[in-house]
Amino acid sequence: MKIQYKWILPGMIVIASCQVTRKYQQPAPPPSAQYRVQLTTDSNTIATIPWHSFFTDTVLQSLIQEGIDNNTDLKIAYQRILISKAYLWKSKQAFLPELTGNAGIKQSKLAFPQAFGFVKEATQYDVGIAASWEADIWGKLSSAQKAAYARLMATTAAQRAVQTQLIADIATNYVLLLSLDEQLKLLNSTIANRQEDVKTMEALNASNIVNGAAVVQSKANHADAKVAIPDVKKQIRETENAICLLLNRAPGPIKRGALSSFSLPADFRVGVPATLLGNRPDVKEAEQLLRTSFENTNVARSFFYPSLTITGGSGFSSFDFSNWFSGTSLFANIAGGLAQPILAKGENKARLKTAEADQQIAMYNFQKIMMQASQEVSNALFVIETAEEKHAERSTQLQFLEQSVTFIKELLKYNSSTNYIDVLTSENNLLIAQTHSIEDTMQKIQGIIQLYRALGGGWR
Repeated sequence: MKIQYKWILPGMIVIASCQVTRKYQQPAPPPSAQYRVQLTTDSNTIATIPWHSFFTDTVLQSLIQEGIDNNTDLKIAYQRILISKAYLWKSKQAFLPELTGNAGIKQSKLAFPQAFGFVKEATQYDVGIAASWEADIWGKLSSAQKAAYARLMATTAAQRAVQTQLIADIATNYVLLLSLDEQLKLLNSTIANRQEDVKTMEALNASNIVNGAAVVQSKANHADAKVAIPDVKKQIRETENAICLLLNRAPGPIKRGALSSFSLPADFRVGVPATLLGNRPDVKEAEQLLRTSFENTNVARSFFYPSLTITGGSGFSSFDFSNWFSGTSLFANIAGGLAQPILAKGENKARLKTAEADQQIAMYNFQKIMMQASQEVSNALFVIETAEEKHAERSTQLQFLEQSVTFIKELLKYNSSTNYIDVLTSENNLLIAQTHSIEDTMQKIQGIIQLYRALGGGWR
């Protein structure tokens, strides 16, 4: 029986190629990636709500859209996506033959007879094309393409991560601006009230109900409230400038609404920790970088096996310009060969060890980011919880402090033994509590914003 040698090599290649590259499997979240307080086993989460539906304040919506259109960090992230797309296109071209054209004139001295006689000097005219094609028998090229695709997915996720952080930063600063406006309004109201206190103390002093010290103290109390105004205005200016920077806008005023009319969804569905992998962009980026390193390890492993390259060429070559394009000058060739690395100075081993180490680093980084994501969700949930706990107690505190100020002022009018220091103390305590009440509201809203970002909301 005649042996078909031509099928031996392809058969060996097919058998061996099954053992070279490995199939990627998506990693599971680490068991320790929990929210600490698991509110529900429902996989639904507020992260799936589009940002323009989550933030209903129309002014804030306009600012966020401006940030998405103009923010420089977001533009940089988009350019990185274009770079990744170029690398992916390049990896696809590796499957196609490489074609090169050449044309040249070569002057040389010859010391052997040619077909047309013995000559000492000759001019050779060449023109032609050459082709080279590498067969992807070990999956090296396909693994490189998969790595390039995973890199593209990673840069896309990175852009989404920048957007989620951008939206959260704009919204957080916007709410801070609203709370500072409320504090400024509160201080102006306090200044007006204390101005009335000064007039009252002066009238009581004229009636010998209080002494001159009470008048002086009321004026000092009035000035104390006015002193706080510049600091609040400074914070307002800095916050406006911070928002302008996020919008890639020159420093200037920011149009805004009021804290009392600002609202966010009351349903804080967080989903299970596993949903972070699908919703949170930085987690997805880390997972795609892990896949990139995994495929790069496949590429490094394939270097230990022979490569099959098929080359060919065709063109015209002649020592006589007049016969350059004649039939006698035409040539064509085709060849195939296997190149098996034998001594590569340890390059292949080093390449594989490096790729494996990079893959392990990517795995550790994925696990770390999953842990950070869980921590951020847990922290945001606790911020909301503590803000809600303080709200009820703060309302009671404000009610009693307002009554205290009213009672002491009334008592001061009719009882000379009452000291204005009591009025001063009660008014300051009320102002502090009112300021904290504004901060409590801001804390809860910002906690919801941070929860939305921590869960991966904002890129849809």
